[in-house]
Amino acid sequence: MHRPDDEHLVDLAARLERDDPRFARALGSGRPARPREYRRTGAWCTLVVAVTLLAAGMALPEGILVATGLVLAGIAVPLFDPHRDRPQR
Repeated sequence: MHRPDDEHLVDLAARLERDDPRFARALGSGRPARPREYRRTGAWCTLVVAVTLLAAGMALPEGILVATGLVLAGIAVPLFDPHRDRPQR
């Protein structure tokens, strides 16, 4: 006979596997990995491209490069928030 706690744990494990399979595999193998919310590689890459475009636009008198760098910087900054997917209360 299954206890209710066992059912909750099985449900939690299935939900974790569905939401973030990489993190679930790392937990199963005993090697820690960051959850998806705390992986910021894409944010850093976007920010590097934005700063590069901004610097190039300032070095060369090109307004379109400055504008593109500012827009990309505006896109990159919210990506650093680990709770961006959660609804506001």
